[in-house]
Amino acid sequence: MTLEQSRVSTNGFHPELSVPPRPANGKRSRGTTATLRVSVVIPARNEAEALPYVLEKIPPWVHEVILVDGLSVDETVAVAKRKLPQIRVVHQTGRGKGNALREGFFNAKGDVIVALDADGSMDPGEMNRFVELIEVGFDYVKGSRMMAGGSSEDLTRLRRFGNWVFRTLTNVITGSRYSDLCYGYFAVRRDAIDRLDLRTDGFEIETEINIRAHRTGLRIGEVPSSEFVRTHGTSQLSTFKDGLRILATIFRTSFGRQVSATAEGRALEARVSGLRNGAAPVPISLDSERPDMQLPRDPSGV
Repeated sequence: MTLEQSRVSTNGFHPELSVPPRPANGKRSRGTTATLRVSVVIPARNEAEALPYVLEKIPPWVHEVILVDGLSVDETVAVAKRKLPQIRVVHQTGRGKGNALREGFFNAKGDVIVALDADGSMDPGEMNRFVELIEVGFDYVKGSRMMAGGSSEDLTRLRRFGNWVFRTLTNVITGSRYSDLCYGYFAVRRDAIDRLDLRTDGFEIETEINIRAHRTGLRIGEVPSSEFVRTHGTSQLSTFKDGLRILATIFRTSFGRQVSATAEGRALEARVSGLRNGAAPVPISLDSERPDMQLPRDPSGV
């Protein structure tokens, strides 16, 4: 497959793809996801207390919710089934967030997959921002806490500095223009996931996805996102241990051979219909200087 570099329009978006206009009433049209089935994948391990707050805010237009349970010893699965009886539970066979996401991706049946944390730090009400850009032609849309309109109540000074270092290093090495690297709220087309050939098992999965999405030539967009302090419990992220894993992932993924050239990648592509040739490898960002370009929020006003 030949990937061609395309020009970026002045507002940061690929010139062939327009931004969904803000409705006059400020609310999102209920029919805009009618053409795409959305699967939400939630990796969870011992999140029985926080999970209800997440599940109750899942938009009604979501096609399916997949809980990937990482061998929880609390009531995570039981609570999820009580709160959302139609939820699909996948029992994780490996370990780590990356492994859980990959198992969730494998089991997803939707056209679009949205990754969401189970600890209450991500707002499901923002999901429409991501899906709307997928609908107009983007392959991968990620949240950014660093854009105008985004924020984080959870980042310490050390983690914020680490994220800046990793983001800057990735952008310099790969030529991408991400504003936030180590954040796992995103939406991606199901067929695009198959092209990324993801391998990592831990929190570094977020970095791997960003780099592979850029190198594979996906149409990429960023939307502002607000991160909150987790509802209950403590984070399983180890600042230094996982930081080293992220750093190793940046170099290994940035300088490794293109995944689309592997036999496994070709086999995956052969099983997926509708892949588009000629995707433009242009990372996209919303223009923080253009408030009129901000995407509409969901009907609840969140």
